[in-house]
Amino acid sequence: MNTDNVDIQRLVRNLIRIGTVSEVDLDRGRCRVATGGNLTDWLNWLSGRAGGARTWWAPSVGEQVLVLSMGGELDTAFVLPGIFSDANPAPSASAQAAHITFPDGAVIEYEPAEGSLKAIGIKSATIDATEQVNVTAPAITCRATSKITLDAPEVECTQLLTAGTISIRQGGSMTGDLNHSGGSISSNGIVVHTHTHGGVQNGGGQTDKPA
Repeated sequence: MNTDNVDIQRLVRNLIRIGTVSEVDLDRGRCRVATGGNLTDWLNWLSGRAGGARTWWAPSVGEQVLVLSMGGELDTAFVLPGIFSDANPAPSASAQAAHITFPDGAVIEYEPAEGSLKAIGIKSATIDATEQVNVTAPAITCRATSKITLDAPEVECTQLLTAGTISIRQGGSMTGDLNHSGGSISSNGIVVHTHTHGGVQNGGGQTDKPA
């Protein structure tokens, strides 16, 4: 009877245990946890979704977790990440923000108090859509230190386009009135508004080509 009591107490203690991830097998999606002086077998960790929609976020070595054991048997337990610790403290103190800090220092955060979505510290970002991408806002700023490339058969600007400088490499056409003021316009080395013509005469004759 005493032995039975000891075994029952052990099973009860094992129902929910706290521990630290010691090893991770990424290929099999399993980890081992050090808990109460014991090292578990390879256990599955719990995921947000694991059906038609699936999520992947592996626990890391040193992460504090819960070990949930059905019937108190650690061999059939599951691992529930994660619990903040002295080694891995909370990355935010916001009451409302959804915040993710990654090992390389990158941060993704949405802060409802400011209405701001941030992705900072990343090296690259890719959006690959099969049909279309829509971005709508009262003001949009795209800033690059070297170059912005628009690569498409056609790029359309429906309203006013303001540019500091412009370079057209393969010709084109313009429709409608064009007003110019300040500076000069040259064509094949000839300034349009200051060039002269030879062979000027009265009547219906033609002038020479621009000098």
